[in-house]
Order: sequence, then structure tokens, then C-alpha cells
Amino acid sequence: MTENPLLRPWTTPFGVPPFDLIRAGHFAPAFDAALAAHLTEIAAIGDNPAPPDFANTMEALERAGGMLTRIASVFFNLTLSQATPELQAVERDWAPKLARHRSAIALDPGIFSRVAALHARIDTLALAPDQKRLLERRYQGLVRAGAALDQATRDRLTELSTRLATLHTSFGQNVLADENDWQMVLAPDQLGGLPDSLVQAAREAAKERGAEGYVITLARSSVEPFLTFSTERALREKAWRAWVARGALHPDRDNAALVKEILALRAERARLLGHADFAEYRLVDTMARTPEAAEGLLRAAWEPAKRRAAAEREELAAMARAAGHNDPIEAWDWRFWAERARQQKHAIDAGALKPYFALDAMLAAVFDTAKRLFSIRFEERADIPRYHQDVRAFEVTDADGAHRGVFLLDNFARSGKRSGAWMSSFRVADALDGRVSPIIVNNNNVAKASPTLLSFDDARTLFHEFGHALHGLLSTARYPSQSGTAVLGDFVEFPSQVMENWLSVPDVLRRYAKHVETGEPLPEALLEKLLAARNEGQGFATVEYVSSALIDLALHRVASPETLDLAAFESDFLREIDMPDAIGLRHRPIHFGHLFAGGGYAAGYYFYLWAEVLDADGFEAFEEAGDPFHADLAARLKAVFEAGDTKDPMDLYVGFRGRKPAVDALLRKRGLAA
Repeated sequence: MTENPLLRPWTTPFGVPPFDLIRAGHFAPAFDAALAAHLTEIAAIGDNPAPPDFANTMEALERAGGMLTRIASVFFNLTLSQATPELQAVERDWAPKLARHRSAIALDPGIFSRVAALHARIDTLALAPDQKRLLERRYQGLVRAGAALDQATRDRLTELSTRLATLHTSFGQNVLADENDWQMVLAPDQLGGLPDSLVQAAREAAKERGAEGYVITLARSSVEPFLTFSTERALREKAWRAWVARGALHPDRDNAALVKEILALRAERARLLGHADFAEYRLVDTMARTPEAAEGLLRAAWEPAKRRAAAEREELAAMARAAGHNDPIEAWDWRFWAERARQQKHAIDAGALKPYFALDAMLAAVFDTAKRLFSIRFEERADIPRYHQDVRAFEVTDADGAHRGVFLLDNFARSGKRSGAWMSSFRVADALDGRVSPIIVNNNNVAKASPTLLSFDDARTLFHEFGHALHGLLSTARYPSQSGTAVLGDFVEFPSQVMENWLSVPDVLRRYAKHVETGEPLPEALLEKLLAARNEGQGFATVEYVSSALIDLALHRVASPETLDLAAFESDFLREIDMPDAIGLRHRPIHFGHLFAGGGYAAGYYFYLWAEVLDADGFEAFEEAGDPFHADLAARLKAVFEAGDTKDPMDLYVGFRGRKPAVDALLRKRGLAA
């Protein structure tokens, strides 16, 4: 055991995991030890003969499981970012075991008895506001887990959690395998329309995969630019069809059956806990409260988005006909012609724009924005351990130089790394037993090239994920379970989405959007055109997103999921909502990892739009003040980032904005207002 680096103290800078020492074989014995230690800690709390008080129950629960949290954080971050067959085998074995363990803790009768006894006296305990919220949220969480139910029901809930963990793992690994296996090799005469940056990325992908020529993969950073720029319509169709079929490209990895079983088990769980369906169960514990409220927001954007998309399609079809292409606009055509429409209307060539958005320059913009808003600094350090050569490591400090945390940045797409972009943590901030600083990681999936150039959307994603990172890095919560992003699901996207706005601040663009070769700033006329074009294509983008959020809610309200014909449901659903032709679901159920590779966004994909109401309304405060770095507003926004789950999210928002959010701000931001 002493030879296992996961079970030894880490003497690395800032306690970052010693990645160079950790092997896949270390995890199983480490998990065995961590689970045993956690069970011992839980038994000591539950069997404590002393009457329950906040210290011997709530704070003891916050400390319990520290070893398990540390090991699991390393493991699951690696399986997302650096998956190997060996790690995936451990994941298949341990995901259900860990789910069973979590369920056992959540349903432990001794723990529930003590927490319930405290909760019954919550108003007499003289608790600080964060402590009162911690007790309230812990009690609600245990009730929602089923701790108040009879033993037979608790046993069934444990079985459901265990099986769901296995299904989630299989779903995610199937999608990753499809993304890793599929490739489209291009000859030199098939590169028509592709910008130099994409050609270079395709050459790098070919080298990585041992192929000749150029390779387009199913990484979003590869396939979406190909669909946008390639003049080879037949190849665009081939790429698009593979892209939308992820999760079903191989008969042995068809996710449809997994989706059906996941939905059935979630529905059963909801019924056992007294709810009509899983969507109702899930949304009780959100700002929205009900599926009807969430769907109401989505529907408010749906009709304006469809009207805008219909006008966009007519415009694209006219442009295609003028160029001699008389076929209808199909899903593999939309991005291609939309880019040409943008060039024509705004004289912006996305390929020509990319040299002004070099990755390093955009990182400098992100860091400077954080410094100007929140007075924190990022210094790259070579002595901080990293799990892959592409990862960059930074120490984060306050204005006075005090250590604030560690930020790991993993920007590039590669085999074995999940697609998309996300933030996670190897350690969260807390102050329960002295200040513990966070170790936060951002993952993006940019196509690696030299130099690496971003689209404006790529740069926006960089700002978005950095907002999540700041939520973790700035946390001042006392208790780990309230730290950083551990907030209600439909509030967690507010800090990330509001940060996107600073990419479009003219002063930020003037400082950092400079040509990668000449160093010349983005021409003022082009800057104005770029900002004027921000709402271009919002019909398409909003339809893509809202349709995925609507099908999420619909799937989780199906009365009998065990009899579901997923393909027929998808087809009927698209017809029922009058889905515009030539716009496919951004996330079809068979590869909708937000929903089925885990439960974090299940019945909650609407979170992004809900948070965008807050973000659009919130950034309007800076616009009204006439200063995107207004000191008082920035300080009040920083307080939101710092608070974590120590306060009700609406109270946090009102403390920043001075009032509740206005939904109209969302439609104005997207250019969909009448």
C-alpha cells in the first residue's frame, strides 16, 4: 500500500497529483482502501453516542470521504481527458461499485436519523447562514435520495444507482470509441475551400493516426469547420452523416438500447420517490422548480427562433441558386452557405479572421479580463505536475500575491479525450480546517496546429469554460460541498455564460485580436463588422439548441420508457415541434452525453438557456453603466463567484443586479426580439 502513490501524501507543488507516478493499476487497491476508510468514518458518525450537533454530524460528514474524493477526482478526470484501455477497464469495473457505495452512504439510516434530528431543530441551533443552508440542503438531498423510505425501497434505489452507473459508463465509452475510430482521409485535391489552419490540423490528425494525407475526425473542432468550409458537397454529407450517427456507428456499440434502459430506470427511481416522472423529480431541486416552467422558457424562444431560421434558409437557398446549386439546402449544406452569407453581408471571411484569434492571444485576453474584473493573476509554472504534455499549468494569485489556486489548461483534441469542452476539479476550495486552495482544470478540444488559430466561436468557448474555472478558483465557501460550482443545476451556467460577453468587448478585441504573423490589430472596420455579425445565424443556433433541450424534457416524461422505440420517438417528436427542415438535433439521444454518459444534465439541458437569461440581463448592467469593467459591478459579480452554494442563487443574483432577471434580455441578446 505504501508503494501506491494514490495512498501517500503528495509532496508536489501545491499538492497537485503526481501524475508521472500514477498508473491504471494503482486505482483498484486505492479505491478499496478509500471505500473502507469512508465506511469507517460514516459508522463513527452514525454510531456516535453523543446527541447530534452541527460539529459532530454536519462538519464530520464534510470531512468524511476525503481520501475517496481525492482518488476519484484524479481517476475520473483522467478517464475524460486521457482515457486508455486500461483506465476504461477500471472504469467499467468500478463505476457501479462506486455508485453502490455512494448510495449506501446516502441511504445510511444512522446518518439520516442524526441529520433529520438536527433539521427538526434548525431554527433553534443559532447557525450561520452558510451552515443553515448546508443543513437544509443536506437534509433535502438525503430525502431525495430515499433515506426516509423503507428498507426494501432503499435497496431497490441502490440497485438502480448501480446499474445506471454501468450504463452511463458504457454509453460514454461507446461514443468515444466511435469518435476515435472514424476518420475521413482526404487527398490534396479534396481540400477545396478549407482554410490553412484546418488543412494543417487535418495533416496533424493524419500523423497522429498513422494515415497518409489529411484526416477529418469526429472531434467537433475538426468536423464542424469542415462542414463550414469544404466545397466538396459529397464529402460534407459523408462527414455529417457520421457525425450525427455517433453512438450507433458500430452494431456492437449501439446506444439506443442503453438510452431506453437508462430512461426506464430513472423513471422508476422518480416513482419510488413520489414523483410522476424523472423530469418532475429532477426539477424540484432547481431554480425552475417544474418541467412546465423550464419548457415555458424554451417555448418562448422556439417560435421566434423558427421564424428566424425560416428566413435564414430562404436567404441561403437564394444564394445557392445564384451560385448554380439548385438542390435544396440540406443539413450538410447549412453551415457552408451560412458562412458565405456572413461573408457577403458583413464582408467577413471566417478563415481570414482566424489569424487574429491565435490561441495564445486569446488566453492572454482571458487572463487579463480576470485580472481587470477580479484582481487575480495567472503565472505559468513548469514545476507543477501535468498528466499530458499538452497541458499547461498556472499558479493563480490575488492582487497582493497570495496563492489562490492552481489552474490546469488542456486545450487540444486527441484520441482518448472526450469531445466537447468542460471544467472540472482535482480539488475544491474550502476553509473547514484551514484554507485549502482549489486545483481546477479546463478542457477544450481545439485542433492542434502551429500556430493554433481559433474561430470566434472557439474563442467564446474558451471564455465560457474559463467562467466555470473562475467559479471554482474564486470560491470562499467554508464547506467543501458548497464550494465553487456545487450550486443548483440551472444556476451553474451563469458564471460561465456571463464571461462570454467580455470576448465581444471592443477594448478586449483591440488589445488581443492581433494578426499572428504581423502583429497588426484587427482592423477597426473588421471589428465593427464582427460585432455586427454576432447575431448572424441565431435562428439556426437557437433551433439547434432549443430542440435538444425540448427532447431532453420529453424523453424524461415518457410514461413507459421500457417500451420506447427511440428512433420512432425522435421522428415523431421532431414532427410534433415542427422542426425546421435541414436543421438536425445538435445532440441526438444516441450520443447525447450530457444526458446519458452521466446524470448531471438529465432533464436539465435547458440549464444553458435559463442561465442565459441571467447572463444577458446581468451583462446589461455593465452596458447600462457604460463600463464593462465597472468596479462596483465587478465586485458584486465577484461575490456571486465566491459564494458557491452558501446562498440561494436568486438572492445572489439580486444582490448583484439589484432586481430579478428580465427574460426579454435573452431575446434581445440573440436578436430574436420582435
